[in-house]
Parts: sequence; C-alpha cells; structure tokens
Amino acid sequence: MTLRFSPLDASHRALGAKMVPFGGWEMPLSYPAGTVAEHLACRNEAVMFDVSHLGTVRLSGSDALARIQAAFTNDLNKVEPGRAQYTHLLDESDASVIDDIIVWWVADEVFDIMPNASNTEGVVEALGPHAVDVTSGRAVIALQGPKARSVLAGVFPEAAQVGRFRVEVLDWNGVRCTVAGTGYTGEDGVEIAIASAQASSFWDALVSAGFEPAGLGARDTLRLEAALPLHGHELGPGITPLQAGLGWVVAWDKPEGFRGRDALMAEKDRGVARRLRALTVEGRRPPRAGQPVLVNGEAVGEVTSGNFSPVLGHGIALAFVPPSVEVGDVVAIDQRGEAVPATVVKPPFVTSA
Repeated sequence: MTLRFSPLDASHRALGAKMVPFGGWEMPLSYPAGTVAEHLACRNEAVMFDVSHLGTVRLSGSDALARIQAAFTNDLNKVEPGRAQYTHLLDESDASVIDDIIVWWVADEVFDIMPNASNTEGVVEALGPHAVDVTSGRAVIALQGPKARSVLAGVFPEAAQVGRFRVEVLDWNGVRCTVAGTGYTGEDGVEIAIASAQASSFWDALVSAGFEPAGLGARDTLRLEAALPLHGHELGPGITPLQAGLGWVVAWDKPEGFRGRDALMAEKDRGVARRLRALTVEGRRPPRAGQPVLVNGEAVGEVTSGNFSPVLGHGIALAFVPPSVEVGDVVAIDQRGEAVPATVVKPPFVTSA
C-alpha cells in the first residue's frame, strides 16, 4: 500500500520527528523531547498534534441530515448547527463498530464527518453518492492542554473562544478554517481544519506561540489515561457499542433508525457477553494488548490497550472481561507468564483538572 503524507510532513521532519506508518499515512510518532515529555506537556501546558490522517467526508444538501441519521447511531436532532457529536457506524449483521466518528455540523445543510484514517472509504459508501472525501485538501491540527486556549489566543483569538463540542467557520489571516471544540486527550482544546496550502504557515505560527509538537505515541498514552477507545483495540470487528460501554451514543428510538439497529437490539435483549473495564497494576511494567486477563487463574478476557501512565506512575489497561467482573474486583493480567494483580477501577484513569 502506498503511504499518504500529511501537508505538514516537511514541518515534522524539520523538527526532527520520528516518522512511522499509521493507518495508511506516514505520521510523527514522537519528537526529540520524547513521548513522556510530550504527554506531560499536554497534561500541564499546551501541545499540538497533526491529525490530518483522520478523514474528512463532506456531506451537504437538503437530504444530508436524513442520510447521517439513517447511517449512524446517535441522534443529531439532540444538537443543532454549530455543534459536534460523537457517533458510531455499525455493521448491519452483528452491530460491530465499523468506525467511531465525530460529526461537525458546520452549517444548516453542511456536515464534515470525521472518520478514522483507514475507514474513510467505508463511511463514504455508507452515506451515499453525495458524500465527498475532502481529506486531501486540508490539514487538521489538534491543540490540547490546560493552557491551549490561552496560547492559541495569541495566534487566533477567535478560535480560542470556540466552546466544547461547538463548531465555527473562522478566518485566520484571510484563510478559512473550521474550528471544533473537540479532542482525544481528556484535556480541553480545539481542532482546526485549514487548507493544505496554508497549513505549514499556521503550524509555524503555533510553534512560535509556544505549542509543543506531540506525536502519535503521546496521543495514545493520553487517550488511554482518559479511557477513550481506539478503533482496532476497544472498537472494531466483533465489538459493539454495548460491549464497549458506549450505549450512550445509541439513539434507539429515532424514527430513521440506524444501520445495525436490529442486531444491536438483539444483543441488548439477551445481554452482553463481555464488557470493557479499566484495570490498574502496581509498578512501572506496563500491560500490553493481547495479554490474558485471569480470574482464579483462568483466562476470562484480554487486554485491548495497555501502557505505563506518566501521570499515575504505574501501568494501566483497558480489557474485555465478563460482565460479572465489576469495579473494585481484583483480577490478574498474564504478563509473559507472570500473573500480575490488577484492580478494576472506574474510568477515566486521569481526570483533567
């Protein structure tokens, strides 16, 4: 497969980024400061991520809302133009999560649908012939951290005022940008889509203002501390919203229904066979995806994501286990043949101040 490159690729290389393939793109894993430093900068200061590998599917016209309503699980009528909403696209047969998506409701009949990198084509197909993949024409920069808005105010003050899960179209130095109060770190911030040709200039202005660049490594540890699901780990083939503990994104009664509703309703009626739980372990040795979860020495589940938490100073994990395993229970994780005790906790692991 031929790798795609972000409009900011040269900027990353100039900053000494370590580049890796991800979702069909070559993207920065980390910069010279390293993943832990980038992670802590996001928790304490302000960082910026290039997330241009995420898709942008533009859907507009009088039937756009109806198409989205019929395809995705959540109900856009709960919100309004100028808002963003998290939702799922399900497989018709078993209600697996084909993708988890943020919808930016840009204007009355204009929507920017943001799928994961490798799932854009499937989302276009689900929305029909009027859906247009506009990913290649823009870059998306995520600005995250407790000081993100104050630092951004020195570069783009109007964007710094866009509220959580709000969406606005604004101009930066005469360049049209779409700004959404969304992110994937558990911290406050915004994500800004800007035309590819102007992306490097904007990136440079953000660096000069004091944002620290951060890569995919920190993005993953941050989202894990916030217990946010990653497609291909906590969501994907064989995994439904109910198993992942995300039933709140399902609008069961909307008139349009949604793809996979019947299969998901059947699971709801019979009860889920497994649930996603958050686990903590003592010590710095991190759990890893694929490691078995044990109850009384018997494997009952599997870690989907695990790592060392830079904030907490010990290992954390998300895992699918039987529904009978509840918060407060002590289980074990098989870490290369050693049964390491793990406590089931209420997510998230880290809460933004």
